[in-house]
Amino acid sequence: SADVEVGQQLPTLNMTFTREHLVAYAHASGDMNPIHREEAFAKSVGLPDVIAHGMLTMGRAIKVVTDWVGDPIAIVDYSVRMTRPVVVPAGPGVQVEFGGTVGAINDDGTVRIDLSAVFDGQTVLGQARATVRLS
Repeated sequence: SADVEVGQQLPTLNMTFTREHLVAYAHASGDMNPIHREEAFAKSVGLPDVIAHGMLTMGRAIKVVTDWVGDPIAIVDYSVRMTRPVVVPAGPGVQVEFGGTVGAINDDGTVRIDLSAVFDGQTVLGQARATVRLS
């Protein structure tokens, strides 16, 4: 669209991750790995605490794009690299800040959105990109 330009920032979303979210996601996804639910197990394998599922983090990150474009069907491609875990200690949860920037406007009418996810001052997703077809 004419009103979209490279470098344009999408609205940032701050989302909370709690242990309850991790348990619910484990049941919904079938990923019952104890590193996402059991503190003692997570620590026994060298993690600082329970960690969020990478796919949960990825799923939350794309909300920046779906909120911006208004239609999840407009997303034609989405990929990320998991670079660092979101550590979720017991208690009220932790905040992850998700953002997006228009990285490219392609000749085929699609737009590449470069996504960011920052937890505890560090990026947790690498090469997070969504391609969106704008009407």
